[in-house]
Amino acid sequence: MTDQNSTLRARRRAQTRRTIQTHAVRLFSERGYDATTMNDVAEAAGVSPMTVYRHFATKEDLVLVDQHGELVAERIVASPAGGPLVRRIGGALIEAATVLTGDADRRLLLARLQLMISTPALRARHLDNQYALQQAVIGALGDDAADPDTAFQAQAAASACLAALHTALVRWAEDDGRTDLPHLIGKALAAVFGDDAIGPAR
Repeated sequence: MTDQNSTLRARRRAQTRRTIQTHAVRLFSERGYDATTMNDVAEAAGVSPMTVYRHFATKEDLVLVDQHGELVAERIVASPAGGPLVRRIGGALIEAATVLTGDADRRLLLARLQLMISTPALRARHLDNQYALQQAVIGALGDDAADPDTAFQAQAAASACLAALHTALVRWAEDDGRTDLPHLIGKALAAVFGDDAIGPAR
């Protein structure tokens, strides 16, 4: 019973978090990021300002915070250990994008990216997110990043793959989501590493 209660609480927390973020992104898109306050978001979401701050410590977090690092890490862990780093990382990024653009959160993801691109304060904070994602990738590689030399190689591969990912995300946002994001990521990775680095052409 305790496990069921914990699962239920986690689901409710996730739903509240998603509701708050959805309303925040909508208000930022409609009114402008700078013109919208945390209190405005709380009122629109039907929660108290304290609840908003409990889930999102800063205004920037309302746009930038997500669980994508966990999703990418899961895909890397599931890939064959010892394989080419770029193929493992790139494949995980493509698989994660397939999941994220295949559900109801696709429009939210797109709106968040468009806000990030158009808002200077969010662009600056995005660098922190990139670093956190890089660390999640390296952590998921396990033994492939266990000593200083392999860790350096993993950092270089992760940085290059994430730069390709960023290029694909910007293009997808500029196209208003009309293009296929997994395909764009594969195309960006192939431009950097060649078709062989990411497997069969997508």
